[in-house]
Amino acid sequence: MKKNLKVNIFWLGLVLIGYLLMTVLVSAGVLNAFYIQILEQIGINIILAVGLNLIVGFSGQFSLGHAGFMAIGAYAVAIIGSKSPTYGAFFIAMLAGAIIAGIVALTVGLPTLRLKGDYLAIATLGVSEIIRILIINGGTLTNGAAGILSIPPFTSWQMVYVFVVITTILTLNFLRSPIGRSTLSVREDEIAAESVGVNTTRIKVTAFVLGAITASIAGSLQAGFVGSVVPKDYSFTNTINILIIVVFGGLGSMTGTIVAAVVLGVLNMLLQDVSSIRMIVYSLALILVMIFRPGGLLGTWELSLSKLFKKNKEVKE
Repeated sequence: MKKNLKVNIFWLGLVLIGYLLMTVLVSAGVLNAFYIQILEQIGINIILAVGLNLIVGFSGQFSLGHAGFMAIGAYAVAIIGSKSPTYGAFFIAMLAGAIIAGIVALTVGLPTLRLKGDYLAIATLGVSEIIRILIINGGTLTNGAAGILSIPPFTSWQMVYVFVVITTILTLNFLRSPIGRSTLSVREDEIAAESVGVNTTRIKVTAFVLGAITASIAGSLQAGFVGSVVPKDYSFTNTINILIIVVFGGLGSMTGTIVAAVVLGVLNMLLQDVSSIRMIVYSLALILVMIFRPGGLLGTWELSLSKLFKKNKEVKE
């Protein structure tokens, strides 16, 4: 108990130091508006990738429906926020989007998550496209293919930072809980997990719902960040971009997901002036990782302060 308290205090200290450092750099003008926007986008991508890694990397389900759940959160903020431009309305819209995304994920997850491999990927892709088509045909509510413009700039780097910390902590705590360990057992061997009494369908649906909720939260932040929502921004390509981060960092590694989101975000910034070859560079980077690091940059490795403290204690003794 004492060791866990020490580790938690250390992590809390790192989070506060990171926040204070960002505040100082922004106040001093070291980070201008352009760099702040890059950091906000990296933070939103971390939230998206953490949720998708929970589904793909930790529960072993190949889902391609992340963009659809992101669209639910984005349009919730766009519809409610544009009519009531207050932070209270923004957080209510974010909560409403998360609830709707969770309900949709639960509804479609129960039948589709009985599928495996390519069949599951096609089914979840179909769900994402259904959500997008419903938005396009939403009439005056969603403004059809034209989308909704002039959304108030709700999202700030402070808000993104807080939600990155919250979603990461909640996801890690879920994975370390009994149901989280059952999730890992399903990934390793679903038949063996079933043989010892694990309800594999319930486990997979739970991970799918949590991933959908995090995607909705990221979509809400994205809407407040960009200031507009258009159906074409939530297509299959959007899911692939997040999947690239997950694979690049390592399936089953939260640390790898965060590192990959930062690396690819910085790479994207450096390639702003040569946007025509950006996807070529992305593809080459992914190919090189797959050749030399098939499991991703960090594989399934996680940064663990508790193990570090344990080693230091053993050395002292």
